[in-house]
Amino acid sequence: MNSKLKDKLRKKKCTIGSWISIGHPAIAEIFAKAGFEWVVIDLEHTSISIEKAGDLIRVIDLAGCAPLVRLTSNDSNLIKRIMDAGAHGIVVPSVNSVHDAEYAVSSTRYGPEGHRGVGLGRAQSYGASFDEYLAWQKVDPVVIVQIEHKDSLNDLEKIFSVPGVDGYLVGPYDLSCSMGIPGDFDNVNFKKAMKRIMEAGRNSDCPGGIHIVEPDENKLCELITEGYKLIAYSVDQRMLDVSARKVFSVLSDNKLPKS
Repeated sequence: MNSKLKDKLRKKKCTIGSWISIGHPAIAEIFAKAGFEWVVIDLEHTSISIEKAGDLIRVIDLAGCAPLVRLTSNDSNLIKRIMDAGAHGIVVPSVNSVHDAEYAVSSTRYGPEGHRGVGLGRAQSYGASFDEYLAWQKVDPVVIVQIEHKDSLNDLEKIFSVPGVDGYLVGPYDLSCSMGIPGDFDNVNFKKAMKRIMEAGRNSDCPGGIHIVEPDENKLCELITEGYKLIAYSVDQRMLDVSARKVFSVLSDNKLPKS
């Protein structure tokens, strides 16, 4: 399996991916061929099934892009099925402790490195390349932890230092909600939390970033300049919605010639 994303994270180079919530292979293919280095299939906040996720993983992978899956929860049975379907890695929501991080990493590996059950699926070429996959899964599954709750702020360095954790993504809205300031990203306490997370990542040599939900190129450039190394740029439904509404902003501004 391809380990380009893993290698880039190891070298602390900036990498940009995106997020899909509409379970259609055409969207997955468009995103995978657009230039993103990885695409996250979101199971947490969508109706995408495990079967559909397998189809999307295949499309993204065959397009030369790394397919990642954002889980519904830190569930070893779900992780096993997603990895067997050929995902290159996982995005784990609400990692609030060292135990959470260790459990997620262990769920991507067979014993003795982890506790994942052994099976044959697309990841192992249905058995034809099992030996190659056996070697790959020991070190190369990508594990991205999501920092989304104030409780995680007490153990950041320890979470980021867990062997097998490759990076982190901040869930800004959930984090702000847990702090009692939902959506108030200009709040001084929220800014302190974000600074704390970034400093912990640097101290632990763990690359990280944030999910920019709105398709905002200026914000993307800003985060790159600030030193974030793992950036999820927008999501399919927001890109589609913003693009679809542009024509009506033109109409409302009376920019079309009058008949």
